[in-house]
Amino acid sequence: MPYTEADYENAIIRLFEEMGYKHVYGPDIDRDYKCPLYMDELTTAVSRLNPTLPDDAIADAVYKLTNFENGELVQKNAVFTDYLQNGIEVRYNKNGEEYSAICYIADYKNIENNSFIIANQWTFVENEEKRPDVILFINGLPVVLMELKSPSREETDASEAYKQIRNYMQIIPSMFIYNAICVMSDLSVSKAGTITSKMGSTISKAGTITSGEDRYMEWKTKDGSYENTQFAQFDTFFEGIFQKERLLDILKNFILFSNDGIDRFKIFAGYHQYFAVKKAVESTKKATKTDGKGGVFRHTQGSGKSLSMVFYAHLLQSELESPTIVVITDRNDLDDQLYLQFAKCREFLRQDPVHAESREHLRSLLEGRKANGIIFTTMQKFAESGEALSERRNIIVMALQARQMLTILPRVSIQA
Repeated sequence: MPYTEADYENAIIRLFEEMGYKHVYGPDIDRDYKCPLYMDELTTAVSRLNPTLPDDAIADAVYKLTNFENGELVQKNAVFTDYLQNGIEVRYNKNGEEYSAICYIADYKNIENNSFIIANQWTFVENEEKRPDVILFINGLPVVLMELKSPSREETDASEAYKQIRNYMQIIPSMFIYNAICVMSDLSVSKAGTITSKMGSTISKAGTITSGEDRYMEWKTKDGSYENTQFAQFDTFFEGIFQKERLLDILKNFILFSNDGIDRFKIFAGYHQYFAVKKAVESTKKATKTDGKGGVFRHTQGSGKSLSMVFYAHLLQSELESPTIVVITDRNDLDDQLYLQFAKCREFLRQDPVHAESREHLRSLLEGRKANGIIFTTMQKFAESGEALSERRNIIVMALQARQMLTILPRVSIQA
């Protein structure tokens, strides 16, 4: 018997149930088919995640999640992504006075405080009625959409899944306001590993709402080890990304918008960037308590070093309590390239990078703050000197060379 899309769908559902997700079958849920949210889960979760907020504040958060200003889909998705990563600013009245607060829609510290649901055959009606294969809900929010294809139908493959996703974005765009990751997967190409010898091989790739098909990526490891990557199996892709703690980490720290004022692209880190950045952050944390040397982060040409540095800088803000980051390069064009990438990601970083034009300028920039800040400069601007530019203990130096190596140096003091 041929291995059908329904068989593949059920196999994925079983895998997610093993990872602790609750399964719901769309037709069994009594709901408004014109609403992309799982409202019962959402309202319960928002109240649970924000126990100190009054009902007015909770209602304001839910209202903002269901009412977006007119604009392009990517703009609305960017607003939602900010809500997801940083919380929603809400207002409420108490004793005749107006107050403001942040209402969170995901708990990134207490994983099991969140609701994780895998739903299949979830019908949604907008311009037409559509029924995506699989949707993952976190706290009632449809953050992941999966489209599956089977080789038993010769005319379909992963590319057809991509076309289907793009079609959904035109016909049911409101579903994608809340989308973080899109997945296309089939059983026909030997790239992501095998399910069993009878089922054939799989290709599973993930991307975002702005990704072209060529930008969808495989995820070839569960833990970042070479041995695991060598022998990636069917479950590697799904367990690699969608373990509960991993998925929340990705949503918070490894999805960003790059915005140059004209075009806006949503970027999801590759597995090599994710695991490298995580290891670099741990090495940096250790270095702050030992010799102050974080190590070398190697990148091959075209593997996304600039974005890896952005993800690294972002994650350091929470892991090391908002350090100041100084990025030193050995070429002006590399300095400009990196500065531009950080500037495009200022919303994700929640701060603007600045250029230090001289040694004295760098000194003044460091003296003018006690935390935060991303400062770019080049080695050529400095002469040999034994004088420290700063005695602060919360400064991270990233020294990047044109040969694609990044040396991470948390230092007690910076010297020219």
